[in-house]
Amino acid sequence: MNTLVSSGKTVEVVTPSGGYGSGQPVLLGSIVGISANKYAQNDTAVIYLVGAHKVAKASGAAWAVGDKIYWDDTAKVFTKTATSNTLAGYAWAAALSADATGVIFLRQ
Repeated sequence: MNTLVSSGKTVEVVTPSGGYGSGQPVLLGSIVGISANKYAQNDTAVIYLVGAHKVAKASGAAWAVGDKIYWDDTAKVFTKTATSNTLAGYAWAAALSADATGVIFLRQ
């Protein structure tokens, strides 16, 4: 019996008011994903759930490969701060504390 519903690499969702930008982080309950393209409101959007992505990073903390990285839905950046944030994945590459971007591997 084949029970596979999806590979789990992406999920499709209907976009909310304002839509999504290409590469925009998306919080789906307690899952953090990345929008595959630009989508208008009520479009069916493809959201990446895995893979390495270059993202906006909070300044003030350096990242080392393998560090746990969290999504701060208030500041709209990825951070090493766990408190009040959602685990998104792990640092895929080192980043300096002053860097505006970093590379994360989304967790599955």
